[in-house]
Amino acid sequence: MRTAFVALLLLLLTPFSPAPARAADNGEWSVRPADSAITPRAAFELPARPGTTLTDRAVVTNTTGAELTFRLYVADAHNTERDGGLAVRGIEETQRDIGAWGKPEQDTITVPARSAVTVGLTLNVPRDAQPGDHVGALVAVDTRVRPADGSHVGVQRGVGARIYLRVEGPEQPGLTVEDVRFTARSPQVPWTGGSGSTLSYTLHNTGNVKLAPRVSFRAGGVFLGRPGGRQLANVPGELLPGQKVRLTETWAGAPFAGWGRVTVTASADDVGGSGSDGFLKVPWLVTGCLALLSAAWLLLRRRRRAQGRAGSTDPASG
Repeated sequence: MRTAFVALLLLLLTPFSPAPARAADNGEWSVRPADSAITPRAAFELPARPGTTLTDRAVVTNTTGAELTFRLYVADAHNTERDGGLAVRGIEETQRDIGAWGKPEQDTITVPARSAVTVGLTLNVPRDAQPGDHVGALVAVDTRVRPADGSHVGVQRGVGARIYLRVEGPEQPGLTVEDVRFTARSPQVPWTGGSGSTLSYTLHNTGNVKLAPRVSFRAGGVFLGRPGGRQLANVPGELLPGQKVRLTETWAGAPFAGWGRVTVTASADDVGGSGSDGFLKVPWLVTGCLALLSAAWLLLRRRRRAQGRAGSTDPASG
């Protein structure tokens, strides 16, 4: 008997982009907010006060040649550990935030071939809801279980339209850089290959609003290698409140000999932080050469001392 799990896909959208709004779409079905009277919407963007109830509508579109049945639910969003991208909690998981506040008008819908169905959405914001951003999605999960490639496990796919809910109250952005680790992997012979070094760090959104962080690093000290310092590209476009993301960058031109510190700096919305890690790196070949030179110098010094003592005790020298 096949075991089914849900592989949920929360497509990346840019709701503030000047480009036309697009639905969250996997090529077979899509989920999007029903268009407002003013403009199309790529995501639900809803301001709210604690203790209020919000209603909206979503459109689920089936672009295939056969009818499809979907389970609908509202899910909490979070940043993934792998790369910081956005994902949602599964349908069987416990929802703790916006996923616990929201409910679609229908839990299950059937959409005819090449057709669309509009469904209502209700969000009950608790009286004790924390001010700031709460992010989730309205997810449509295909009820079909498909075999996964090269596995006996079945897969269900889901597509989610993002929900950005901002609860009134003080906005307190906060961002820190934690646990910076520089791991140097030097070539055995200097200047004969890439270092393959890595730089790892944790981004932590300590505030109550989502952030779009910018991250850079620099190296200071005395070392052999290219001058250290550049903007980092593999950074999440949205870091949600309270979320931590562990990121790793390959550093091809990292120092392969010397000592100093590597500092990672992050900033967003006039807040930011930094963290650093020290390094002391000497390639084994250089270490070996220095050891041989030291041994040779000590041996030469001992010989000179021995020759000096022999000269001072020679009777002919009196």
